[in-house]
Order: sequence, then C-alpha cells, then structure tokens
Amino acid sequence: MVATAKIEAENIIKSLPDDISFEDIQYHLFVADKLRKSREQIKEGKVFTQEEVEKRLEKWIIK
Repeated sequence: MVATAKIEAENIIKSLPDDISFEDIQYHLFVADKLRKSREQIKEGKVFTQEEVEKRLEKWIIK
C-alpha cells in the first residue's frame, strides 16, 4: 500500500517530540519530501555515475 502525502506527514509529525517548533516540523517534512523525490529519480534511472559528475563539474572547478 502506498501512503498518501497526508498520511506520511502525519506519521512524521507523530514521531517528533511534543515540544518541537513549527520551523522544525517544516524542516522534517522538507527533508522527507526531498528523500522521496530522490528515491523516485533513482527508480527512474535519473542518476549520474561519479565519473559523469566529475566530468560535468570540470568546467566549474578551478585547478
């Protein structure tokens, strides 16, 4: 079963301490969303090898 965004958010919030700030809740939800998106990209093969990354960054790195 795939959890909806609302259910995932509820589970994250329930796992946090009671005295957490709204800012910290937002941060935890932000990180969870970024991780979810990253896992989707990996499944879709939208990744680069270390060598590909190094080649792309060569023009930005001053040696």
